[in-house]
Amino acid sequence: MDPVDAPAPTGHLTIVEHLTELRRRLVISAAAIAAGAVICFIFSETIIGFFVRYYTDATDGEKQSLIFLGPLDAFATRIKVATYGGIVLALPVWLYQVWRFITPGLDPKEKRYAIPFVLTSIVLFALGALVALLTLPQALDFLLNIGGSDLRPQLTADKYLGLISLMIVAFGLAFEFPIVLVFLLLAGVVTTRQLRHWRRIAIISIVAFAAIITPSQDPYSLLFMAGPMYVFYELSIIVGRILHR
Repeated sequence: MDPVDAPAPTGHLTIVEHLTELRRRLVISAAAIAAGAVICFIFSETIIGFFVRYYTDATDGEKQSLIFLGPLDAFATRIKVATYGGIVLALPVWLYQVWRFITPGLDPKEKRYAIPFVLTSIVLFALGALVALLTLPQALDFLLNIGGSDLRPQLTADKYLGLISLMIVAFGLAFEFPIVLVFLLLAGVVTTRQLRHWRRIAIISIVAFAAIITPSQDPYSLLFMAGPMYVFYELSIIVGRILHR
């Protein structure tokens, strides 16, 4: 059996064993992200061209080019795009490593949720990325025109592509919210009764979280992030009741 997929040791682990296990999971995740980043770097020109079309559409279809100010900026931008792309491509691997690290605290019956956990996490991350792209035109229109007609945008590639990459990752991670809640329910940290009691606090916390994590800081992105997160909160309560938590 491959050591990566070897069964986690039973019983309580010492601090050193926990740190060793954490380091192993981090190394595997980092290697997967690096491999994904290499693939994305090869296709980074195509990826950049795809994102530039959103900028063109936001400027009434005028042919717009992103600029860079330093001799190394163009290369650094491709590296940044490749890195974010690597995080996305390696999603199944590092999510599985997260699950394998936390499963020693669950009983064997609950460990069987590993595959549904990973698959659901991938679907939710992809859904979050899709919502980010659907929100992007409204976000760009707001950001590029908020200064009035006297200000004309001339965006650098680094800042523009960095913003889009952060939006995709931020939305993808935010849409993992129900996975976190369901895991807390499975681990017995919270109960559905507590989640129902915390609804008002949850609404305020979700809006505050969305306002902080949304890279573009525009109202459209905030709304499209906070709205689904609260829906996920309610769905987590339903799932918890089904699981009798």
